Amino acid sequence: MNIKNVFKFTMILTALFLVSSCVRTEARKDCKTKVGIVFDIGGKNDRSFNAAAWSGVQRAEKDMGICLYDVEPGNPTSIEPSMRAFAEKDFDLIIGVGFAQGPIMQNVARDYPNIKFAIVDGVIFEEDGKTPKKNVASLVFKEHEGSYLVGMIAAAKSKSGVLGFVGGMDIPLIHKFETGYEEGAKAVNPEVKVIANYVGVTDHAWNNPGKGKELALAQIEKGADVIFTAAGNSGLGAFDAVEQAGKYPDGKAKKFVIGVDSNQNGVKPGFVLTSMVKRVDNAVYDVVKEVREDKFNGGFHVFGLDKDGVAYALDKYNSNLISKETLQKVEEAKKKIVAGEIKVTDAMAQ
Repeated sequence: MNIKNVFKFTMILTALFLVSSCVRTEARKDCKTKVGIVFDIGGKNDRSFNAAAWSGVQRAEKDMGICLYDVEPGNPTSIEPSMRAFAEKDFDLIIGVGFAQGPIMQNVARDYPNIKFAIVDGVIFEEDGKTPKKNVASLVFKEHEGSYLVGMIAAAKSKSGVLGFVGGMDIPLIHKFETGYEEGAKAVNPEVKVIANYVGVTDHAWNNPGKGKELALAQIEKGADVIFTAAGNSGLGAFDAVEQAGKYPDGKAKKFVIGVDSNQNGVKPGFVLTSMVKRVDNAVYDVVKEVREDKFNGGFHVFGLDKDGVAYALDKYNSNLISKETLQKVEEAKKKIVAGEIKVTDAMAQ
């Protein structure tokens, strides 16, 4: 056995151990469909991106009787072994959460062409680099469209005319959020200023709430009174920052944060203006359903405002924070975006 094969064999053994020791599953009578999900290092309880995916597969488990296994890698090096372990056990669907898993899934999906995969926020191609891979469903979202709407809400709420944006990893995907946010804000107030900062340039940028808080506090010092965060678990630091800024004597918050991916309005009630929701839960649920019903389709699955794939969250926690006039203007903009009358810049397409 050559060195390459020894390494591969060792990786598979390690992977099988990881899956055997780290997965979650419950005994079921019906185990015809086995689904494995590999989270990014932020973990499934990040109350954001991973949490949304977790919600979707849990709902699928309840509704469809699938056997659900999950792995929280803890570090990037554990992602590929976990994914390969699921493939070695002939899982019906393997889901990877996050664009960073793209190169890994590219390799694993190539080695297991008969296994079905899905990746959230990633695109997997065939070897030609152009044709979407047949055994991978690429679940992608028009984040710029939803960010445009929350940018409008932020600018309408701001008293200072200065907004903040805290991104996680400095990558084109997160630039989509920032660009849409700024365009929406300037549609309401052309003179608005947006201060943008990123937590880092590695995977660890998604799981550093301390740094997220530091950046948010610095933005507040510069006048920002509404901060949009697209930083995974790191974004929770911005929630702490606006809470630290306190309230006025009438009990209203001095500064606000806008959540992302999941509905985070209830994380710190009164301080969360809204959340730019990505229906990762629905996207993941739908792809499980496709597999369950033997209707799986590889390639692009795109979710925008037209399919309610992105949206702003309005509920009991923030309904008194946004005026009816603002909501009316936002809904009008939503219709125009869907109709193509408003073109929101997609930073990844530039």
